[in-house]
Amino acid sequence: MAFVPQRLNVYLRFGHPHQRQLINGRCRSAFFEPKRVFCRIWWEANAYGTVRWQLAVLQAMEPGQFVQRVAGVRSGASMLLQVEGERTVRAVLRLISTIESVRVDPVDVAPSYWRMVQNRLAARVEFGTYTPLRHAAHQLQEAST
Repeated sequence: MAFVPQRLNVYLRFGHPHQRQLINGRCRSAFFEPKRVFCRIWWEANAYGTVRWQLAVLQAMEPGQFVQRVAGVRSGASMLLQVEGERTVRAVLRLISTIESVRVDPVDVAPSYWRMVQNRLAARVEFGTYTPLRHAAHQLQEAST
């Protein structure tokens, strides 16, 4: 994660790292246990305005598992959702706020839901909200495995 005023802001929107490390006044690292879900936002600008809006929902994986290479994420992660551009990033941020409004921590949302949102956004189709009932079904499925 990094912060340079008026130029760059890479930060976690949600996620519970088990360890954080300060690299310098502008950079820090977060370390996640396997299977933990987190959301990283990357905003970048130059003298003419914003040049990058990117939001990624990622899942940390165990060593030896298939991962995708993600810029700024050491050892990779499983990409559950990635969007670019102000309009789509803002739409996903609203979705995250809606999930939090029903008292569900976004880190506990079913990974399949984030993938579904990715696919529906790519197809430009409406995606359903993550309801407490859907969350309860996910928790039951997790408990049975």
